[in-house]
Amino acid sequence: MFRNTIRAETGRSANLEEERASPLFVRSVEKAMAVLSAFHQTEGPLTLSEVASRAGLDRSAAQRMVHTMRALGYISRDANGHGYVPGVSILDHTLDFLRLNPLVRQATPVLQELRTTVRERIDLSLFDDLRMVYAVRLQTKRQTFNASIVGHSVPTFCTSGGLAILARLPEDTARDLVARSDRRPFTPNTMTEIDEIMQAVEQTRAQGYALALNQILSGEIAMGFAILDSKGAPVAAIHIAGSLAEWTPEEFRARTAPLGQQAARALSKY
Repeated sequence: MFRNTIRAETGRSANLEEERASPLFVRSVEKAMAVLSAFHQTEGPLTLSEVASRAGLDRSAAQRMVHTMRALGYISRDANGHGYVPGVSILDHTLDFLRLNPLVRQATPVLQELRTTVRERIDLSLFDDLRMVYAVRLQTKRQTFNASIVGHSVPTFCTSGGLAILARLPEDTARDLVARSDRRPFTPNTMTEIDEIMQAVEQTRAQGYALALNQILSGEIAMGFAILDSKGAPVAAIHIAGSLAEWTPEEFRARTAPLGQQAARALSKY
């Protein structure tokens, strides 16, 4: 069975358990975030009972949280009165993250120039353990709703940007990340075996960029280029995506690889 690309898993549970033991950890804040996180995988409004179940809270606690966050604008009733949805105030925090993130600010003009040159979809994704989170998305002629949403995330193990990231990690670290991933396929061609994925990582390491075919979407070809911080650690990736109906892998590689590598070097601090 294949799955839809809605939101990839975060993989932070081990560190979270350690942090929960700290006297500085505020459980009420965790509960409030759990209520907001209840909407991550939903396809529509949630009832109060559904919010409670998804957040792991009893109904009374969920009701208090929802009431408080409705008053603050972080949750609202859906337009048809069928349940609750995230409120508009959440967008204020999205804006804060994007405008205060130095990489996003620096990358935007570089990516705009890259899109003008290659005339294909250009994305900037941020490395977050098991997932890559899109922070900039520049579309071209193929417009789809999911392909334009900032904050959408995809797994690290099978995406072009993720493979580019894995190739910059120590071998044991990369293998551990792949082993911890939910490797259910998105398409009939999605890589799911650890050794197969690590072979693709090794190839990516050798050539300096990743090439992914039919991994997240059937008929899609994508190139990935890692962006490094001042210590040489991978923190983000540039994705260039096209259609196999319009490009052969050889043509796409020849056209985009030099440009993508140049853009990634311009944004890297190492």
